[in-house]
Amino acid sequence: MEIQQNDDTIKGMFYVEKEGLIMAEMTYVWVGKGKIIIDHTEVGESLKGMGAGKQMVSKAVDFARENKIKILPLCPFAKSVFDKVPEFKDVL
Repeated sequence: MEIQQNDDTIKGMFYVEKEGLIMAEMTYVWVGKGKIIIDHTEVGESLKGMGAGKQMVSKAVDFARENKIKILPLCPFAKSVFDKVPEFKDVL
């Protein structure tokens, strides 16, 4: 499963695309230059139970580390992943 990213410096998303359709997405907005807020995660039926949501959160963590920014997970799903994975806490 390939997690892709689209970012326009105001908002962005991590997503899974299949045959031109977005099958899963996690959206975020920028707060200044040093923080993103994850505000929504949605996974389509065909990917449920396959770890797509967690993989998108992991990709966001990688992005935050590479760009030396922080993440505020307002989305309940993303927050639950951060609560369960202590290795991700460095970007909070």
